[in-house]
Amino acid sequence: MRTTRTLRTALLTAAIAGLAATALPTAPAAAAPAAPKFLSAGQWPASLTPWTAGPVHKGLPEEGSACTAGTIPAKGTRHRDFRTELDTGARQTITVAPTAAKAKALAAELRTALATCLDRLKEQEPGLEGVSRYHGRVNVEEGAHVYSIDTSYPEVGSTDIGLHSVGRDGRTVTVLEWGQLGDLDGAPLKGFRKTTGTAVAKLH
Repeated sequence: MRTTRTLRTALLTAAIAGLAATALPTAPAAAAPAAPKFLSAGQWPASLTPWTAGPVHKGLPEEGSACTAGTIPAKGTRHRDFRTELDTGARQTITVAPTAAKAKALAAELRTALATCLDRLKEQEPGLEGVSRYHGRVNVEEGAHVYSIDTSYPEVGSTDIGLHSVGRDGRTVTVLEWGQLGDLDGAPLKGFRKTTGTAVAKLH
């Protein structure tokens, strides 16, 4: 008798536990974090002809930047190219690092790569001349930094100006590159600083 009663009690307890478990609401699965947002074509500095935005691609571009090649990891990276009809082009690259600490380290490496870019280019291309400048910090999120690289080949009379910036928001790092024929006097430095601030603020 005691054995039967004990068995019934155990079965009843198990049934009640099962009903209780069934009645508990199922917690919704955590939503994946939204992917960082890219600039639109209209958010680049104004040009003589309108900007056109290309599609967003995963990974690194086939034709990497001469300044940051080998620094940005392919994993967690996407990029988007922009162009106008008058020899002006731009690119935005976004990398989501595993942690904020790794993102901070990546941003520091990219700053070094931009600051030393002209010296490395001169070593690779004899006859190249130029001036590299740091144009200060943009106060947005964890900060952004702007650089220019003004290059020329006196023998052929060509000049090119590139504006570059790197910024970070948490564990997300973005790099902006803008370039055209000409020199720094003809480059929209003020507008590029504004675009840099917009790009970092827009990430998340």
